[in-house]
Amino acid sequence: MQRLRGKWVFLGFIAVALFFLWTEHRAHLLGALPYLLFLACPLMHLFHHGHGHHHHADAAQSAARDGQISGQTGERDAH
Repeated sequence: MQRLRGKWVFLGFIAVALFFLWTEHRAHLLGALPYLLFLACPLMHLFHHGHGHHHHADAAQSAARDGQISGQTGERDAH
């Protein structure tokens, strides 16, 4: 029973601390939000360019197999 009471006291302390941190520092945190958005842009640019990037040679070989390169006829082209 004592352990349960200590847990509730600790959670109450954390709730009060978070409340005061939010109320006292809200202006600082929300004021920095536009700058954080601008700082995130270069990071997204760096990390998102690697996804979905295929080498041109691989794409050409894949297209050749599918008969999508001009000058090649296959079963797909004959409708």
